[in-house]
Amino acid sequence: MQQSEPTTASTRTTAVLIGLLFLTATVTFATAEALTDSVLDGPDFLTGASEDTNVLATAALLALVQGVAIVGTAVFFFPLLKRESEPLALAYVGLRVAELAATLFYLATPLLVIKLADGRDDSVDPSASQPLGALLESQRSVAVLMIYLVTSVLGLILAFLLYRSRLVPRPIAILGLIGYPVLLAGSVLAAFDVSDVTEGAGLIALVPGGLFELILPIWLIAKGFTFPGAAVSPAP
Repeated sequence: MQQSEPTTASTRTTAVLIGLLFLTATVTFATAEALTDSVLDGPDFLTGASEDTNVLATAALLALVQGVAIVGTAVFFFPLLKRESEPLALAYVGLRVAELAATLFYLATPLLVIKLADGRDDSVDPSASQPLGALLESQRSVAVLMIYLVTSVLGLILAFLLYRSRLVPRPIAILGLIGYPVLLAGSVLAAFDVSDVTEGAGLIALVPGGLFELILPIWLIAKGFTFPGAAVSPAP
C-alpha cells in the first residue's frame, strides 16, 4: 500500500505541536488575566501594588508566552491551510501577528503598574493614584477587547478552512463557525459599551469559541489531522 503525501509522521507531529501551542496559549492567557485581575480589582490598587510586583511580573511573562504560542500555531498551520486557500491562510497568519501586537499592548498594563508602584513616592502624587489606576484598568479592558476582536475574525477564517479541508471532523469546525461570530458580536457590543465580555452576562460570548479552542487541540493531540483527499492505491 502506498499513501500519498503528506506523510503521516510529519503531519502527526505538526498536529501535536499545534495542539500543545493552542493549550499553552489558552492556559497562559487565562492565568495572566486572573493574576492581573487579582491586583487591579483592588480599590486604589496603585498604593499597594509594590507588594504585588511578582504577581504582575508573572502575568506579563505569561502574556508574552501566550503571544508567542499563538504565532506558533499560525506558523505550523500555514502549510496545511494554504492548500485550501493561500490568501486566507496568509490572512490567518497576519491576524495572528496582529493578535500578538494586541497582547503586547495588554502586557504593558502589569508592567506599567510595576513601574508606577515602584516610583510612586517620587513621581506620582498620591491624589493621582486613583485616576491613574482607572486609566490602567481602561487600557487593560481595551487590550482585551482588541484581542477578542482579532481572535474572532482569525478564528472564523481558521474554522472555515478546517471545514472546507476536513482536516478535523466537521462538527469541530462548525463549533468554530458558530463560536467566533458570537464572540465577534459580543466584542462589537462591548466596543459600543452595550455589554462587557470580561464579566457578567457578556462572558457567554466566550463560551462557544472557548469550547472550540479546547476541543480542537485535544483532538489534534489525540487523533491528529485527517486527509480525505489522500488517495490510497494498491501496490502493483
